[in-house]
Amino acid sequence: MQNNTFSTTFADSKPHYELLDGLRGVAALLVVWYHIFEGYSFAGNKPVEGINHGYLAVDFFFILSGFVIAYAYDDRWGKSLTKKDFFKRRLIRLHPMVIMGAIFGVITFIVQGGVQWDGTHIANSAVMIALLLAMFLIPAYPGASYEVRGNGEMFPLNGPSWSLFFEYIGNILYALFIRRLSNIALTLLVAISGIALACFAIFDVSGYGYIGVGWTLDGVNFLGGFLRMIFPFSMGMLLWRNFKPVKIRGIFWISTVVLFALFFVPEIEGKSLISFNGLFETICIIFIFPTIVWLAASGRTTDRKSTAICKFLGAISYPLYMVHYPFMYLFYGTLINTRLYTFAETWQVALTIYIWNIVLAYITLKYYDEPFRKWLSSKFLKKKGLKT
Repeated sequence: MQNNTFSTTFADSKPHYELLDGLRGVAALLVVWYHIFEGYSFAGNKPVEGINHGYLAVDFFFILSGFVIAYAYDDRWGKSLTKKDFFKRRLIRLHPMVIMGAIFGVITFIVQGGVQWDGTHIANSAVMIALLLAMFLIPAYPGASYEVRGNGEMFPLNGPSWSLFFEYIGNILYALFIRRLSNIALTLLVAISGIALACFAIFDVSGYGYIGVGWTLDGVNFLGGFLRMIFPFSMGMLLWRNFKPVKIRGIFWISTVVLFALFFVPEIEGKSLISFNGLFETICIIFIFPTIVWLAASGRTTDRKSTAICKFLGAISYPLYMVHYPFMYLFYGTLINTRLYTFAETWQVALTIYIWNIVLAYITLKYYDEPFRKWLSSKFLKKKGLKT
């Protein structure tokens, strides 16, 4: 762990685990590629091989979140931190990009003509309601007039906001309840939620054949999304409470390769009493991801180049996750309109949209997120010594 801090933090922040920040960026980059290939499946209405398990990045994010929040706040309760302070700090850290993602979402929706995927025109009033709800992170239910794209998404203007919805739930539970648990009680929570998540995935409760649930309020998605948050989040906390470094040289690059390999594994077909794909994803979430976090937290950057890479990846990870999907909607629409459904036919467009999202994430970070958070901190945070 380095003694210096990221450009995205402020003077009152604790030092960062730079390798964890770097891996968060790697996972965010993989999510964008996953959504690009998801577009070919969506447009062509048939499965397309790509980053097949990219949605597991969300589970990885939740483990990182639990670890980092426990590290940043566990020793401050009852000293310089109140629940009000905590909630203000988390809102300042997370919510500006929630708002920006919603704004990009409404812009791209209007650019596409303000219609659902089946061509149904959406009233401007419904679009404005969708924007207002998205900015306050209030989910839409399937079929509502303001569920404007018609996919059943919680947040039809910016689909990935669903994970922030559950992140907020995790933060609330942490402040009110989980932080008070003893190590034994926390271990019990991890065990129970892990068993529940494993059963959900292995027995394919959702019927999807994979764990990519939580993005809608339809069916068992809320339950699945909650399990996808509560297990990794509490596991991350447990890792921090029991953390003892285990040094492995080159762990950042090893972990990066492992994440790539896991996310690229083809969907595992076959189902008898259990879903083999669900079993694979359960192993990733319950065993492999926590191991990666533990080992990466044990390491540190050793040269300027690797330090710069991890800082950059960590800095853009959250903005990239929150701004990329509105432009995926445009990409999907282009594929549908041109009837080009393969990467070979559209690789130039796919590469352009990928680079555009990285550039946009950096611009948004530097000219909106950081300045806005700094202003909010100066206005609403009076105490020093706490992480934002």
